[in-house]
Amino acid sequence: MSYSFDRLFVAGEWVAPSTGDAFDIRSPHDGTAVGSAPIASEADVDAAVASARLAFDEGPWPRMTVAERIAVLRPFIDAYGARAGEMSALVTSEMGSPATFSQAAHGIGPFVLMQQTCEFAEAYAWIEARGNSALVREPSGVVGVITPWNVPQVTIVAKLLPALVAGCTVVVKPAPETPLDGMLLAGMLADADLPPGVAAILPGGTEAGQRLVEHPGVDRIAFTGSADVGRAIAATCGRRLARVSLELGGKSAAIVCEDASIERTVEGLKFSSFLNNGQACVAQSRILAPRSRYDEVVGALADAANGFTIGDPRETSTDIGPMVSARQRDRVLGYLHIGEAEGAKVAAGGTEPVDGLDSGHYVRPTVFRDVDNSMRVAREEIFGPVIVVIPYDGVDDAVRIANDSPYGLAGSVWTRDRRAGFDIARRVRTGMFGINAFAPGFDLPFGGFKASGIGREYGPEAFDEYVEMKSVYGVPTSGASEATGNQT
Repeated sequence: MSYSFDRLFVAGEWVAPSTGDAFDIRSPHDGTAVGSAPIASEADVDAAVASARLAFDEGPWPRMTVAERIAVLRPFIDAYGARAGEMSALVTSEMGSPATFSQAAHGIGPFVLMQQTCEFAEAYAWIEARGNSALVREPSGVVGVITPWNVPQVTIVAKLLPALVAGCTVVVKPAPETPLDGMLLAGMLADADLPPGVAAILPGGTEAGQRLVEHPGVDRIAFTGSADVGRAIAATCGRRLARVSLELGGKSAAIVCEDASIERTVEGLKFSSFLNNGQACVAQSRILAPRSRYDEVVGALADAANGFTIGDPRETSTDIGPMVSARQRDRVLGYLHIGEAEGAKVAAGGTEPVDGLDSGHYVRPTVFRDVDNSMRVAREEIFGPVIVVIPYDGVDDAVRIANDSPYGLAGSVWTRDRRAGFDIARRVRTGMFGINAFAPGFDLPFGGFKASGIGREYGPEAFDEYVEMKSVYGVPTSGASEATGNQT
């Protein structure tokens, strides 16, 4: 099925874009047409922000109760659930995510996230009484959302839903590599009974994103992407004192302990290190192995990488699909050359083309051995199916290496002693950490330390990013909620 769109979703309706420019999306597997979508210009961004500003300043949405807003959103959420399979298949066609992963991460996952967001809203302290005063959490305003291509729906939904539930109005700019799933989402929003201007979807490139970040009518930017772009966005928002939340990159370390079952560890790392073709910010891409078992760990990981089925991402038997684009494939291959030049040895994979897949953007799952943590392949986010195995001497050394990174997003420890594993988890400076697995759910906050970002998504903490706190003094002692109007 081909998805072709020629309108933008603005002010609650489909409108003609200001230019005739369009994204032509082709399969990263074989180059066949997947669909097209209009490219939003700066003028389109201005129109969407003006509509969102009016909807926030004068419309009913911020003035409704939380329960009323959730009631309006329920049909949209139900419609999403009914089309989750279609959504996941479309994302697979757009960016090459294997079908089995896509079904969970790009279809059912966003649907579950939306449901849980509504559940968390019911218990969130929108108005909190403190003696004869009240702390009121009010919507922060117009939110600009900029998302990446690797998990396009989760990264949109993780911002869109809590912002809408909180009473904000939202302008979303999906990534240029994956505009079609964003437009499919826009169609579901168009069918919902949202007031005009509450939500807009504008596929666009750098110019549209920059305009959204700079726009004086936008109160907050919520961004997921690279650390370099995140720094630029933060600088722009800082100059105009706009609020900003950033979910950025990672170079997460998996610490394999002396007592670990190598078989079970590698079975777990096969998923958490190579998920989504390695195009995941939380990928466990640095494997720290005790020197006494180093060769054993490397051999098992190499066997696992060599055993992956590489090919058409639409097939359920496929483990590793293509990179999202030729540019991304070449970037990953460039890191393979860098690793070898730095002295790392290829234990599996490498730069050789994948047999029979010359028309796609494929990279062999690669395991580097003899890696020092100072090498670029150990410090920089490669964003492909590439892991490095680094030896360590003792737990203190492992923790030191894990923390010796500009990033602090995720990590894991693999051990038979879960209590010792928890002790290690407390010592590693990351926002998320797994013991004998790494599979974050939607009930705990998602985000990291250091260059991995600012702010959190998922869980009730997600609402913190879309509210402003107002202290109200002198509330009658009969109760803050009665005096101020309990929004729930």
